[in-house]
Amino acid sequence: MIKLKINNKEIQIEEGTSVMKAAQSLGIDIPNLCWHDELEHVTSCMLCMVKDHATGKLLPSCSINVVDGMDIDTGNAEVTESRKTALELLLSEHVGDCEAPCQVACPAHMDIPKMNRLIAADKLDEALKVVKKDIVLPAVLGRICPAPCEGACHRKTVDEPVSICLLKRIVGDDGIEPDLFGIEKSGKKVAVVGAGPAGLAAAYYLQLKGIQVALFDQNEKAGGLLRTEIDDEILPKKVLDKEIDAILKTGVEFHGGKAIAVQEFEQFKKEYDAIVVATGAISENAEIFGLKSNPKGIAVDRSNYQTSDEKLFAVGNVLRSSRLAVRSVGQGKEVAFSVLQFLDNQEIKGEPRLFNSRFGRLVAEEFAEYLKESVPGKRTFPKDGGHTGFTKEEAIAEAKRCLHCDCRAIDDCKLRQYSDQYQVDQKRFKTSDRRSITKQINHVSVIYEPQKCIKCGICVRLTEKYSERFGFSYVGRGFDVEIGVPFQEALDKGLTETAEKVAKSCPTGAISLKEMNDD
Repeated sequence: MIKLKINNKEIQIEEGTSVMKAAQSLGIDIPNLCWHDELEHVTSCMLCMVKDHATGKLLPSCSINVVDGMDIDTGNAEVTESRKTALELLLSEHVGDCEAPCQVACPAHMDIPKMNRLIAADKLDEALKVVKKDIVLPAVLGRICPAPCEGACHRKTVDEPVSICLLKRIVGDDGIEPDLFGIEKSGKKVAVVGAGPAGLAAAYYLQLKGIQVALFDQNEKAGGLLRTEIDDEILPKKVLDKEIDAILKTGVEFHGGKAIAVQEFEQFKKEYDAIVVATGAISENAEIFGLKSNPKGIAVDRSNYQTSDEKLFAVGNVLRSSRLAVRSVGQGKEVAFSVLQFLDNQEIKGEPRLFNSRFGRLVAEEFAEYLKESVPGKRTFPKDGGHTGFTKEEAIAEAKRCLHCDCRAIDDCKLRQYSDQYQVDQKRFKTSDRRSITKQINHVSVIYEPQKCIKCGICVRLTEKYSERFGFSYVGRGFDVEIGVPFQEALDKGLTETAEKVAKSCPTGAISLKEMNDD
């Protein structure tokens, strides 16, 4: 047996055990990208570095076996910087968007590509579930939003952007509201002051998390400027009322015709566990609520919307005047995360956002590659004019124009997760123009995007272990080496038996299953 220390814990373990396995036996997780339990290991990614204080050296823990007297440190500053550098070197050649540009540009950060795929599959109810995770008023915003998401759409570079707002509109109009029964109550109470788009969103997302919300507004009906400032021809009141009713049906208690003065507000601070200010009026609210302000409105921590009073949060036009309702809706969703963290005595960070790889605009030679997963033709327009919206058939046709820019491995990409953990700079080692993106889709179940590959070799070793006739191999030499099917054979020749196993083992989205769970 070998005796050593790992993070000041003494351990005895069998000779021939890797440092990584020894650490795992103590419940210590060491990050890795090229390790696979089924395979003999080959050091590649250099992410698993640890420090041996006995020798003063950094070591790759996946391929170095334990030695008597080792004093291993798995997480000091030197180790952390080494891992960060390893990730940044890998990212210097990694070409791919984690999130689609349309989602990044959306002030509410809605998963637009997923909505598009569900509409294309004629699943409007499922699409509505996706939309309402981020946007509580899809039918409303589908009529009035200026669509910053469409300005960022990669399809715009090819010909014309996807008609995202009209697709969101039909989902809100025709999709059946998700079943929200059985929400466990937390016992906490929150007051939301102001029932415009920001207040409605905050109330909805807090209520869904088991918080009992009381929503107050000086007007008899909720909606704010959506009700009073937009022509009925553009936004019919029945559309607005339908979406507000869906919010109130979650259990939100609405109190209309309730102007909040200083006395009432002081009572709120005693009665409620937290308060969200979303009145939309800037001039006098800071004084009424006793909050620090600036010339634009109430002053908040922009990362979490907390005001000078830790129990109070503020969103929407009360921060600064804006005609962009989708921004207010997005802030309403985001502040719900902050309020929940406050109520749970957690660090108040707001809505969690992971590292997001981005490569910029498509170039002409990439158009055909992205169109492999789409359909030709410019955007669809409603046959009866914009105010009528799409028919279901038109919506399905338009949704199919989506280029599928988001990564299929967005929820389980280890490269993304570790890049977020170590707060990397993707451009640190960028020294040349990016590689042009290619997509190999000639396989019934998987797709291969070589420019996302980090050359960990897991796919090469798996296809060799399971005796694929062609499998994957290292192709080329030196800096030009790539992983692919040898002899320039097609993807379906390389993966005949192991496609699913290889896709699920890939630490990035380079090799992934075509069909994702979009429910």
